[in-house]
Amino acid sequence: MGFGVKEINPKSQTVVGPRRNIDRGGRAEITPQALYEKCLALAKNLWWSWHPEVVNLFREIDPIKWRKVDHNPIVLLAEMTPEQLAERAAEMVLYTRINQAHRRLKEYLTNTRTTWGARETGVLGSSPVAYFSAEFGLHESVPIYSGGLGVLSGDHIKSASGLGVPLVAIGLFYDQGYFKQHLDIGGYQEEEYQDTRVENLPMDPAIGADGKQITISIDTRDGVLMAKVWLMYVGRVKLYLLDCDVAGNSPQDRDLTARLYGGDVRTRIRQELVLGVGGVKALSALGIMPGVYHLNEGHSAFAPLEVIRQRMADDGLTFDEALRDVAHRTVFTTHTPVPAGHDRFPANLVEEHLGPLRDKLGISQAQLMGLGRVEPQNEHEPFCMTVIGLKMSRRANAVSSLHGHVSRRMWAHLWPWRVEEEIPIGHITNGVHIPTWLAYPMHLLYDRVLRSDWQEWMGDAKVWQNLYNVDPGEIWETHSDLKNRLLDFVRRRVGRQTRRRNESDAVVEAARTVFDPNALTIGFARRFATYKRADLFFRVIDGLAELMSDPQRPVQLVFAGKAHPADEPGKQLIKKIETLRHDRRFAGRIVFIEDYDINVARHLVQGVDVWLNTPRRPKEASGTSGMKAVLNGGLNLSILDGWWAEAYNGKNGFAIGDGRQHVDDEITDARDAQNLLKVLREEVIPLYYDRDADGLPRQWIDMMVESIATLTPRFSAHRMVTDYVRQCYLVAAGGLSSDMTRE
Repeated sequence: MGFGVKEINPKSQTVVGPRRNIDRGGRAEITPQALYEKCLALAKNLWWSWHPEVVNLFREIDPIKWRKVDHNPIVLLAEMTPEQLAERAAEMVLYTRINQAHRRLKEYLTNTRTTWGARETGVLGSSPVAYFSAEFGLHESVPIYSGGLGVLSGDHIKSASGLGVPLVAIGLFYDQGYFKQHLDIGGYQEEEYQDTRVENLPMDPAIGADGKQITISIDTRDGVLMAKVWLMYVGRVKLYLLDCDVAGNSPQDRDLTARLYGGDVRTRIRQELVLGVGGVKALSALGIMPGVYHLNEGHSAFAPLEVIRQRMADDGLTFDEALRDVAHRTVFTTHTPVPAGHDRFPANLVEEHLGPLRDKLGISQAQLMGLGRVEPQNEHEPFCMTVIGLKMSRRANAVSSLHGHVSRRMWAHLWPWRVEEEIPIGHITNGVHIPTWLAYPMHLLYDRVLRSDWQEWMGDAKVWQNLYNVDPGEIWETHSDLKNRLLDFVRRRVGRQTRRRNESDAVVEAARTVFDPNALTIGFARRFATYKRADLFFRVIDGLAELMSDPQRPVQLVFAGKAHPADEPGKQLIKKIETLRHDRRFAGRIVFIEDYDINVARHLVQGVDVWLNTPRRPKEASGTSGMKAVLNGGLNLSILDGWWAEAYNGKNGFAIGDGRQHVDDEITDARDAQNLLKVLREEVIPLYYDRDADGLPRQWIDMMVESIATLTPRFSAHRMVTDYVRQCYLVAAGGLSSDMTRE
């Protein structure tokens, strides 16, 4: 059990407590070094990041420093000696908690026999799923993600860990990550890239049989491209990251994996070559023989080609025979209906990078290009990564029901002999990792209201029925606490932004009082692509100003998000919103939080009253930020697109419009803007401010409860991963039937 330490022995510099070593006074001791190593073991596995009691443990070691090191426990520990840690732990009475956390992690990693995966995944136990993704959003201290796709990947492998699904993950290590965002005095986005020190991250070299870090090589027409392999633990899941900063690579290639989604088209194809072909080579070097290959988006779609080469070399198969076998074991997920989201490359770049592999496959350049073309014989058509992903797999899925319909229509010309309804692209709606995104106060409320083992059954709708019995005052008090935490965060960040821009003392002072805790608070945070229409309300700006300035029923908006460095229209959207703070009608009511990341997202989804989403239907494939708000009692106000099209029931949130769109985008946008204003004026605001004698918005709270109870079990990552196991992984590994199987 725990070791309740009382003091530090000044002579031996050991911590007194019930431990193996016995001092001359008969008391057990634990050395500061042993205590330090327990904390370091916790820090080296990202399991800690979704266990709030462990997060709080690290925070309490040094709250000020915790914030300064961006919530990175490895950096926190690196700035302390074992003796300093032991002294601080004694002062804060943390020893029992450290020991308990360490024991829980050890039990979690070793006790795999009783997991859902142990019961349900069968053949995958000896041949795991290999999950490929270009980015993984795991925690703000590990900056190898840019946004939704990466966070989805991170949530996927966290839930695979929790469920005990045999899975390894493969990605790239970006030592500069995605950019840090700052806005200049005029509101224009500026990008800054910062080097990440490997020693500050929870990863170590992936070691081969020779005891050295694994390095793989890929032949291209213009030379050999090399990458070393790192290992990161995400609970029970091993995440392998490839890094091109290797001696022997050219200076340009050493920087190849430095930045996520940076560089030109040649940089992109080389990164995707490393991820796909290099990722398969890395697994082979590690002695891992996957039973299933899951390609999360087209970035990794070169991977099956290397698997085919290995099958041909190992088993003497022809290309067609190997392709058939590998395709049966490959799962492909497409994430966007937006054409720009599907990478395309000219023939010369494909031949330059895949030519040597093509030679070994024994196919012509025309055959290879045909795998990435809708019309194989069309020499003017570029090579599309989504097309090869669809052609090289026998199970393909979109990420929401509506996205499934859109994807079948979008790619129907790949199967011209089939009617649209029979296009072999199914759907598995995305979900979110509840322990990661659930605020601790809400976690404690669920512990009190739901069954004791609710976390093991969070995908069961029956578990959440108990929420209908919650005391309205308790859930509102919990939400109000989270909202105040958000507003404190907003004030700190806005104050920091104004000081950095050297704005006037009056502006800095105003930032300290921005936002009213009693006002309806709406959040909007996501990638600033134009189709997401962050500026939709500008079409009804006067009407919105009237609503927001009502002294009896005020409204306030908090925005956050990044535009891709090459997306000038997206940057102009940010500037447009940021400059509203100078409009007296919106002063103190609209703010833009710089440098959107997991930390900012966590504060927003846990504290807002309403989560706003205004994409131009049907271009939002899924959208998961609104799911995170649900967990914490926030209500969705959204276009009926992506996940919300299948989630909204009329009682668990608010819909903008009726799900129809005009063929003319201009008309659609004008119509949606009017509908947004209407639903705010007639539904959202009146419901929020309708209070009973106790000051509680009873009908609003009823809607919060309905939202949590009906949506949480349906849109959890645990449900998502179990769907992948049953509909895709087991089918691919064992030949079971599936609606998403195609011949």
